[in-house]
Amino acid sequence: MKHLNKQMIYSLLVVAGAGVGISPSNAAAVPSKTNVKMTVTASVAEGKRMPDISAADVVVQRGKQRLRVTGMVPAQGVHAGLDLFIVIDDASAPTLGGQLDDLRKFINAQPSTTAVGVGYMRNATVEVAQGLTTDHAKAANALRLPLGYAGAYGSPYLSAVDLMKRWPDSHNRREIVMITDGIDRAGRSFGLWRGLRINSDVDSASAVAQRTGTIIHTIYAPAIGRSHHNYWEATSGQMEMARLSDQTGGESFYLGLQAPVSFSSYLDQLQKTLDNQYLLSFSAVPEKKPGLQRVKLSTPIAGVELNSHDAVWVPASRQAE
Repeated sequence: MKHLNKQMIYSLLVVAGAGVGISPSNAAAVPSKTNVKMTVTASVAEGKRMPDISAADVVVQRGKQRLRVTGMVPAQGVHAGLDLFIVIDDASAPTLGGQLDDLRKFINAQPSTTAVGVGYMRNATVEVAQGLTTDHAKAANALRLPLGYAGAYGSPYLSAVDLMKRWPDSHNRREIVMITDGIDRAGRSFGLWRGLRINSDVDSASAVAQRTGTIIHTIYAPAIGRSHHNYWEATSGQMEMARLSDQTGGESFYLGLQAPVSFSSYLDQLQKTLDNQYLLSFSAVPEKKPGLQRVKLSTPIAGVELNSHDAVWVPASRQAE
């Protein structure tokens, strides 16, 4: 009987000890991970063949920490869906009319998996002339001459924010082609009175783009008025356009401060970009609050460069909910 009691007591102690060992308050904290996605563009030197790229060929780092890549698939076939909005600054000079045929050809040449929308930036908003549609002829016909008027509160960057916040839900890639001189006529830039200026609205547009997974490409086109004749204003606008595209994984096209003879070479390069995109997924470590986490992408494949957002949106950890 005593022997039985000792066995029972020993068993109870073992169970109790095991309970203490698995108690959440005493267990080692293992950070949960969540799978996040982003669109990546691969590029090679002119004339070189694009090699096959798989998940094993991509390195994703957050600081010194290497994150586990869970997928890298070409944006083709069942993954080819693309929502592409072309937005034109209504402050653009009438000479932009000479580029409309190039834009129409570009729109009509898109594959059936691409939905195209057309809008005009004015008063810090986008007037949608044609919503996203796979009827490319309909989208191309929505193009018109700019009004030559930026509105009372003309900011191409706040216009981009307005469009992204109204974007219909979709699992497709999201990309914008902004045609503008990049000058903020709302006067929200800061810096030297005469000199290069920084526009906080670019940071706002960049943050929204990275949070929503939107890539923004920019094409420089001079506007009406004296602003584009001012070297500092025009250069600042162009640099801010390039900064926005760089931070969101897009391309920025310009030829000095002059209007190009044709957009065709820009659009050809843009098409190459769209044709060489991948859908990347990797494991990120959530924090207490949702937010953007800066990441860096690289590949050991010689001659290949990867371009993407500077940061990816990561939801809050479940423990914090």
